[in-house]
Amino acid sequence: MSLRMMTRVVLACAMAVLGPRDLGAQSEPHVAVFKSATCGCCAKWVDHLKANGFATTSTNVDDVAVVKAKHGVPRAVHSCHTALVGGYVVEGHVPASDIKRLLKERPAISGIGVAGMPAGSPGMESPTPQRYDVLSFDKQGQTRVYSTHGN
Repeated sequence: MSLRMMTRVVLACAMAVLGPRDLGAQSEPHVAVFKSATCGCCAKWVDHLKANGFATTSTNVDDVAVVKAKHGVPRAVHSCHTALVGGYVVEGHVPASDIKRLLKERPAISGIGVAGMPAGSPGMESPTPQRYDVLSFDKQGQTRVYSTHGN
């Protein structure tokens, strides 16, 4: 049997056992989330990402500020968790739709984020949601409105 044929057989067997999702065929890229172990809203945000097709891993860290500093998140955008996806930083309670847009458009920025923990953002569901902005930011720390959500 040729090497090419053996490769096909191995892949076919792997897909039969693992399924296509386990072989990296998820609909969206992997999101690595860094958060405090005690933050419930961070876990809810991760659930929001999973419900929207993202594969995620969550790493509990003692000091999320260290992760933010390492990845250049401007103070004006700080929130309770930081994530990495597709070469970008995602700070705070950013809706999955904005992450999908970011990954599709691939703008020349460092990332996007939602400052604080606004009511009505993913993971911060509320019967009285507030209007909030998702900000883009660059390596110099400059921010711009990327999208607006809420009332």
